[in-house]
Amino acid sequence: MTEHPTAPVVVVAAALYDDRGRLLAARRSAPAELAGRWELPGGKLEPPETPEQALVRELREELGVDAEVVERVPGEWPLKPGYVLRVWSARLRPGSPEPKPLQDHDELRWLAPDQSAELASVDWLDQDRPAVAAAVRRVPRG
Repeated sequence: MTEHPTAPVVVVAAALYDDRGRLLAARRSAPAELAGRWELPGGKLEPPETPEQALVRELREELGVDAEVVERVPGEWPLKPGYVLRVWSARLRPGSPEPKPLQDHDELRWLAPDQSAELASVDWLDQDRPAVAAAVRRVPRG
């Protein structure tokens, strides 16, 4: 019997920027093994959604915002076995409320991507660190 590899579960995350070019970091409140660590907000892609649709939905559910997906950040980062992280840059749509930690998070922080000390001031999840580094290399200007 031949085993067929299955496609990984895609977790979409947003490098969400405000109008000042700051990146949003979200501190996990659940599950327990991730609580207190920081990540880019997002969640699992649910068929038949596109990654962009999933990201808009996740940001609405987790943060209560109306966001616009801008572009994919090149790369893919392994999470736990069978899961991969893919990141898109995004921005708040005009008139969107400010983000609030509604689901799976207990604190949010806007970080200046050009300030490495500020980016390092939060305890990023290990698997998010390379994704954050890739995202900040592509910070939208203007």
